[in-house]
Amino acid sequence: MFAGSMVAIVTPMNSDGSVNEEKFRELVEFQIENGTDVIVPCGTTGESATLDYEEHDRVIKACIEQVNGRIPVIAGTGSNSTAEAIEISRHAKEMGADGLLLVSPYYNKPSQEGIYQHYKAVAEAVALPQVLYNVPGRTGMNVLAETTIRLAEIDNIVAIKEASGDVTQASTIISQVGDKIDVLAGDDFLTLPLMAVGAKGIISVSANVIPKEVKHMVVAIQEGRWDDARKMHLHMLDFHKTMFIESNPVPTKTSLELMGKAGKHVRLPLVDMQPANLQALKEVLRHYNLI
Repeated sequence: MFAGSMVAIVTPMNSDGSVNEEKFRELVEFQIENGTDVIVPCGTTGESATLDYEEHDRVIKACIEQVNGRIPVIAGTGSNSTAEAIEISRHAKEMGADGLLLVSPYYNKPSQEGIYQHYKAVAEAVALPQVLYNVPGRTGMNVLAETTIRLAEIDNIVAIKEASGDVTQASTIISQVGDKIDVLAGDDFLTLPLMAVGAKGIISVSANVIPKEVKHMVVAIQEGRWDDARKMHLHMLDFHKTMFIESNPVPTKTSLELMGKAGKHVRLPLVDMQPANLQALKEVLRHYNLI
């Protein structure tokens, strides 16, 4: 249902920490102009953890309005509270989102049964296609393949963004329930390996900065041009790694500022890049002819 090159888009902010809707809409246009297939607002990269409810709704609404039906919008509506996830998801549905991205409950560290019941409750409460999001490095809890396989039986759970870094785990899901649920890469540096075993695309951080390049590699994979895809994968590898030399989205937002596209401002507890890392980032951006 959702496939290709998808971007977990940043939320531009002003120096006072307020959301810069004008710049956000410009970034949406930048993505569409460069071939991005799906836009995902209010994910981790969109700093969802520090957006209040009103801001969350505002960003999702602005994205839907700006896209205006040209490509799908998957709204990030996850929470570590099931009731809150349902509330935010209902708002997204009312505003016209095409789907939901639901991070697994963080901090609580629920059992696998708790994770299953959380996702089941949201799926039953909100009639939209839902994309599970497994990112143990952020949540402290891995959604095991067995749990995803159970959840694949729920009709409106259509995909999982796999950011566990475990190709075997993703392969297990594809081999057992690939006809019922799509796997989407959640780490840019694993797009090629995961698509090689059957993943349908990437929800990308790097595409915030290099959307055309990410799209070209995904298309090469889809068309079976494996030599081309491999060259692109290896060419972009240093860039992908640099986007995580500090906590996401700090390097991504800093890159966009250096390129003149949006401000670098993030909300506490995130802060500006440390000087040594900033210098390393600038060198990489120059290497890729971005600044």
